[in-house]
Amino acid sequence: MRKAKPKKRVIIPDPVFGEVMVAKFVNHLMLDGKKSIAYGVFYSALETVGQKKAKDNDKSALELWKEALDNITPLVEVKSKRIGGATFQVPTEIRADRKESIAMKNMINFARKRGGHSMAEKLAAEIMDALNSQGGAFKRKEDMHRMAEANRAFAHFRF
Repeated sequence: MRKAKPKKRVIIPDPVFGEVMVAKFVNHLMLDGKKSIAYGVFYSALETVGQKKAKDNDKSALELWKEALDNITPLVEVKSKRIGGATFQVPTEIRADRKESIAMKNMINFARKRGGHSMAEKLAAEIMDALNSQGGAFKRKEDMHRMAEANRAFAHFRF
């Protein structure tokens, strides 16, 4: 490569839980640099999830959110590779940091598309659906896995 590889930025943990993963999620959630609003949306969504789900089980709202993210995290994706004039959809495994990022972005995008009053309510509903293995983000993961399974014959083109 001609250029040096860019350095990874250090992300400061969030103020309430002290988790870097929460800070990354809030960075994805944030619009127009309004980080304090994004934190408010996230924490109120977690509070809602905690009130609805925490009575049934002994997990905290943060643990439920992490479990929901795990449910919608894809393991494989398809990438286009051009070989001899034909383009093949080649299934490849996803790096750990990309898995996390894709899951967060999918959850946020499908929460934004939902019907509801506030973003906090939409996000809470999407987290609840992800916990129950349903909803848009979970469906996206299933579609990615189905595409990879359908194109498994081209796995030998992996790059």
